[in-house]
Amino acid sequence: MSQPYSARSRAIEPFHVMALLARANELQAAGHDVVHLEIGEPDFTTAEPIIKAGQAALADGKTRYTAARGLPQLREAISGFYAQRYGVDIDPQRILVTPGGSGALLLTSSLLVDPGRHWLLADPGYPCNRHFLRLIEGEAQLVPVGPQQRYQLTPELVATHWNHNSVGALVASPANPTGTLLSRDELAALSQALKVRNGHLVVDEIYHGLTYGVDASSVLEVDNDAFVLNSFSKYFGMTGWRLGWLVAPQDAVADLEKLAQNLYISAPSMAQHAALACFEPQTLAILEQRRAEFGRRRDFLLPALRELGFGIAVEPEGAFYLYADISAFGGDAFAFCRHFLETEHVAFTPGLDFGRFQAGHHVRFAYTQSLPRLEQAVERIARGLRSWGV
Repeated sequence: MSQPYSARSRAIEPFHVMALLARANELQAAGHDVVHLEIGEPDFTTAEPIIKAGQAALADGKTRYTAARGLPQLREAISGFYAQRYGVDIDPQRILVTPGGSGALLLTSSLLVDPGRHWLLADPGYPCNRHFLRLIEGEAQLVPVGPQQRYQLTPELVATHWNHNSVGALVASPANPTGTLLSRDELAALSQALKVRNGHLVVDEIYHGLTYGVDASSVLEVDNDAFVLNSFSKYFGMTGWRLGWLVAPQDAVADLEKLAQNLYISAPSMAQHAALACFEPQTLAILEQRRAEFGRRRDFLLPALRELGFGIAVEPEGAFYLYADISAFGGDAFAFCRHFLETEHVAFTPGLDFGRFQAGHHVRFAYTQSLPRLEQAVERIARGLRSWGV
């Protein structure tokens, strides 16, 4: 008999939603019309200027490895974006282009976390954060957060949960699955709480650009030593291109570059050349139109779900998610999601994918479908609640 697979592979949990997605695809293949509100991927295709830049790169033969840190001109463009949008001066040498935001998370966790040490993470939160820590033999110290904390870590929570194995904290603004933001003052306070404990602050800014009625502050406005994870997937609409970036303190760059060389050599070269078009005025105009459309979707779906009885205590200011309490309807979240998929052909995500704290009676809706499709979804959910027994 062969040896069992590794303990780490067994410890990393699958996405519970993938079972629902597989079933949704089966239903769709059988001819049913499924409204997909489960996956965090914009329904818009990549903007045309980016596609054309990628096609031109392929036609020009720009298919070879780049430097591990990424194309110099792309790192300069990202630096210019920080100057324009946030008013901060970031040396391009501090920027590493990565294979998606996941590549940035892999580099940062590998650099900062030794076996048995941990980051503090908000629970609920993006599941891959804790799974990446397990992969490198580190740990995630999940900190329960609710509407009172707007689902975010606070300096008080850091003080309460910090111990001798803590090396830092990872926060997200805007956050998945809750869509909440950390203000500039809140980021500064968290930064100070980490600094007095000689800890690292890591901030996931992957949903920056997708905020409604308010602009998100970057932690780099208040903490030049923070590690920032970002991505071309969400605001820039390049999910399948697999491209992200990391901003790090200057003294960390050499070690991060060494890790990048060994882990993935370089980010996809064609995607990097295409991403140069992200920062052109015509592209940004398209992206801002899409941001406005996401805002309209949120402004429809949020009150519609509340009217049906879903508990959404905190209005999300960013990303494209609504994290809803289903306590009023009884039952567990996975069975609840399964019911609506099977009876009404609406797919959304059980809270079990996002942590432990009160996960069994929460679900996440992604408003990544058009307004007419969201209207159909609400009609079906209202009907499904009646058959659920409400």
